[in-house]
Amino acid sequence: MRRYVDGARGGLGRLLGGNEQIRLLQEELTEEREKVERLTEQNRRLKRRSQGSARRLGNVRFGDLRRLEPISREFGLDRGRPIDRYYIEGFVARNAEDIGGRVLEIKDSGFTRKYGGERVTESDVLDVDENNRRATIVADLTRADNVPSDTFDCIICTQTLHFIYDIGSAVRTLLRILKPGGTLLATFPGIGQTSCQRLDERYCWALSTLAAGRLFEEAFPGANFEIEAHGNVLAAVAFLEGLAVRELSKEELDHHDPDYELLISVRAIKPGDGS
Repeated sequence: MRRYVDGARGGLGRLLGGNEQIRLLQEELTEEREKVERLTEQNRRLKRRSQGSARRLGNVRFGDLRRLEPISREFGLDRGRPIDRYYIEGFVARNAEDIGGRVLEIKDSGFTRKYGGERVTESDVLDVDENNRRATIVADLTRADNVPSDTFDCIICTQTLHFIYDIGSAVRTLLRILKPGGTLLATFPGIGQTSCQRLDERYCWALSTLAAGRLFEEAFPGANFEIEAHGNVLAAVAFLEGLAVRELSKEELDHHDPDYELLISVRAIKPGDGS
């Protein structure tokens, strides 16, 4: 009988001990559930916060621009009118009244004929290449000793000076051969592709408005000149990719952002009579 009682007590003890273990396990399980719920709520808050940040910053979708090769390496010529030409032509058109009398243009007389009209009494074309049949004057702008001083009423020098390493000498030559009161219309590249093997182009310089200002202050002392930057981040990216004018809207092209100087233009008047 005693052995029976002792056995019953031992079994009861094991049962009570098992219940205690169950209770402890249940408490641990409850703690774990609470911990999971806290982590889940933290995850929800972080997700909402990240979504709010994404909405504020905007999601960037690169699309066709996620590439290591540009869409065109030919400045967009193979797609239409290059974007820098939009700003160059706009600058010349706005200053068309300056194009008159005896006019000198570099490489060809396209702008002289298009914007000068009957105001032009004599048209000359200058090129360093003697094989250019359109050239009436063959000369190197860093010297051009064969070109008389005080000769031209207007000089159109678009997208040329950045190819010349001694750019200061070239600008001084342009000043020398302008008549007193004559006007120089010049443009330079800012942000953009700096070479193109297919077109055999190699830039020496890509200027900013600050650099252009210093250059003309030194070469045109006392001259009246206006320097303007053209472009914005969208136009600059499109130009770097080789897109064409037709692929942006007029509003997008005309928007001006001084932090993105795609093209620099200069209108300079030589001191003297008529200035």
